[in-house]
Amino acid sequence: MSKPIRFYHQNKSYGFFSNFAPYPIYLKDKIWPTSEHYFQAQKFAGTMYQEQIRQAKSPGEAAQLGRDRHKPLCSDWELIKDDIMGEALYAKFTQHPELTKKLLETGNAELIEHTRNDVYWGDGGDGKGKNKLGKLLMETRERIRDEFSSQPN
Repeated sequence: MSKPIRFYHQNKSYGFFSNFAPYPIYLKDKIWPTSEHYFQAQKFAGTMYQEQIRQAKSPGEAAQLGRDRHKPLCSDWELIKDDIMGEALYAKFTQHPELTKKLLETGNAELIEHTRNDVYWGDGGDGKGKNKLGKLLMETRERIRDEFSSQPN
C-alpha cells in the first residue's frame, strides 16, 4: 500500500484537497466560490443567511459565518452534513478536470486531513480523529474511478 497523503493548508502539498482551495463549484443553480462556501451555507438552507455565506469574500469568512451559532442550523444538520460534504467534493473534483486527474493520481493512498484543529473532519493531529474529510475524498476518488471505468471508449 502506498504512503498516506496528509494535507491541510491550501498553499502546501496537496492543498487542493482543502475546502478553502479556490475552486468554484456549481450546485443548486448557483456558483459557489469554494466548497467551503457551499458546505457552510447549507447549514442555513432556504434562508437569507445562506446567500450571505455564498457571497462571503473568502472561505475563511464563509466558515466564520457558518459557525455562528446565533443563527439556527437546519434541524437535521448532524444527519446530513456528511452527505452535503460529499456532494461538494464530488462537484469540485468532477467540475475541474485538473483536480479529477490529481485525485485519481493518488492511487489507493489513504488521504488524511492532518490538523489538531478538527477531530471530526480531520485526524486531530494525532491520528485519533475521525478524518471524515479524508474518507469522503477517498469515496469520491472511488466513485470517479468507477464512473471512468464504466464509460465506453
